[in-house]
Amino acid sequence: MSAIALRGPVRVVVRQHRRALWAAGALLLLGTGTVPALRIWIANSDELCADGDTTTCGDDFYLPSYARTTAETFLADGGTVMVLLGLLVGVFVAGPLIARELESGTFRLAWAQSASPAQWLAARLAVPAALAVSGTTVLALAYGWGRSYLLQNPSTYGLGWYESGVYPALGPAGVAFALLAVAVGALCAVLVRRTVLAMGVTVVLLGTVALGLGRGRHALWPTLRAVGNWSDGNAWYLDPGMLTASGEAIYRKDCLGAAEGATACMRDRGGITEFMDYHPASHFWPLQLVETGILLALAALAVAVAFRVLRRRHG
Repeated sequence: MSAIALRGPVRVVVRQHRRALWAAGALLLLGTGTVPALRIWIANSDELCADGDTTTCGDDFYLPSYARTTAETFLADGGTVMVLLGLLVGVFVAGPLIARELESGTFRLAWAQSASPAQWLAARLAVPAALAVSGTTVLALAYGWGRSYLLQNPSTYGLGWYESGVYPALGPAGVAFALLAVAVGALCAVLVRRTVLAMGVTVVLLGTVALGLGRGRHALWPTLRAVGNWSDGNAWYLDPGMLTASGEAIYRKDCLGAAEGATACMRDRGGITEFMDYHPASHFWPLQLVETGILLALAALAVAVAFRVLRRRHG
């Protein structure tokens, strides 16, 4: 399918949904503009010390400025916002962009004007996909820039790379999720062909993927194990426990709720040395790339199935 053949259908999509596209552009400007605005606010706040303290430098009392705490709170949910934007894209594709036309029958007008069903669907995938990739990439870059500024302060809290509210906005996984949202929205639309129902099914499917990856993300790459007293402020701590004399691992989670306490419970089972399973900061990119690959594979599968369903029903 050539780009020239898609040019006409793409123009139609842009013209039909120009208001929604303008709204998306406004949201993008708002999201990216908020980050430098927060940095300017912090720079002009009443901080007295390099660590953002508003009290006497070097004392035992730390009180950050309202601007800094607001910025930390906002950026601590940047990844969550990225996922919600992906859901919004999927809902738009599933409902107003595709299912509404299939439900009302207006798709027949486009097909009667030399646009094949495949070209019609491809155009409705290409426009939101291009906007999703460009928009989420810009947001991720702006977010990373703002986060790196706050991380210069050693007292910053809640912005670790592994945090569930941060991780999706730091790398290509957030962009891949937006592409998956476009693909799943299109698949639900051609399968269900009812606007509201397609939107609801899209939310359920994308929410399931997001929750599943959030809970199982730690298993996408092998963890490391530290034995004894060990600390790394930039590591993702996972499962602590104790090792027996034979090297068997007894995890603390298996002793939660024990009457004698988790530590005593592990010692009663033969534990003698504490350990911690963790992901160091160097695992960020392997985890991101594996998750991105999973999301892109799911997106490709959803697109292939969507075209197959459309071809079976309409030729």
